[in-house]
Amino acid sequence: MKPEEFNKAVEKGELASLYLLYGDEPYLVERAVKKLMDRAVDPGFRDFNLDIFYGNECKGEEVFSAAQTLPMFADRRVVLVKKGGDLSAHAMEVLLPYLQDPSPGTCLILQAEKVDGRKKFYADFKKRGEAVEFKRPYENQLGPYVRDEVRAAGKKIEPAAAELLAYLVGNNLQELVSQIEKLCIYCGKKETVAVADVKAIVSDTKVESVFEFTDALGSKDLPRALKMLTALLQDGEVPLRMLGAVARHFRQLWQVRELLDRKVPQSELAKASGINPYFLGKVTAQARNYTTAELQRIFERMLELDLAFKSGGLEEPLFERFVMEACRR
Repeated sequence: MKPEEFNKAVEKGELASLYLLYGDEPYLVERAVKKLMDRAVDPGFRDFNLDIFYGNECKGEEVFSAAQTLPMFADRRVVLVKKGGDLSAHAMEVLLPYLQDPSPGTCLILQAEKVDGRKKFYADFKKRGEAVEFKRPYENQLGPYVRDEVRAAGKKIEPAAAELLAYLVGNNLQELVSQIEKLCIYCGKKETVAVADVKAIVSDTKVESVFEFTDALGSKDLPRALKMLTALLQDGEVPLRMLGAVARHFRQLWQVRELLDRKVPQSELAKASGINPYFLGKVTAQARNYTTAELQRIFERMLELDLAFKSGGLEEPLFERFVMEACRR
């Protein structure tokens, strides 16, 4: 089942007895679980009809027992197993018979980041229940995602404003939704969110500074890039998060660089790259600063930097060396 199919079914009240909600985007998984729980059990009766377990701690017997318990003062009860991908072999063995004949009055939900589909328990769960995977959106899907979220909040957003917000925040959906909420409050009765509104809201966050840092790198402006790097680190910005933003920016530069090398007409660059025209001019100008060979070396350095950060390397001097290499003319 696809996420959009899941949402429509839940909204209609068409609920299954078994759900496996998983994926690498925890915000979307959490939201799906909440949506399902809100529909499956009345908040006023959750003390009687909701049991929550953790897969890395619970025993199969207690989950089985809870799932077989009849609901009280309601048509349905919910049994939620968080970290459902961490169930022990014993717990899976105990719960396997339940999958063959689940209680019609219970909605058993397994919430997980990832599951091993080779194991019989999860294979049977997917076969007999509804499995929904929530993937982290790709960069070119963030603009439409922003527009959908703004529309759900009762407003519209200019395409360039949606792309700007997605570009500034990146694919951290928790942060993205937080910024959208701020935008809608900021705009008040105004129906359409504009570029100026995004700049007014995001400019007060560290995100704007990270955006300026990536811009300085792409422009090969070494003094400004080093200055921004120092300021961000002193302000407590997480180096790995910064590196993620840098990687995203340079992926766009590489994409446009390859299109330029293939002699794609300027008029077709926006469509071919998927980059909003609002940003394309600057990205194209910066892409001309690099050859594909230089961009390949930069990505090799970013991989080394990522491994060094994760192994406890000295972050500031390592990042400074990377900046100097990336800005080499």
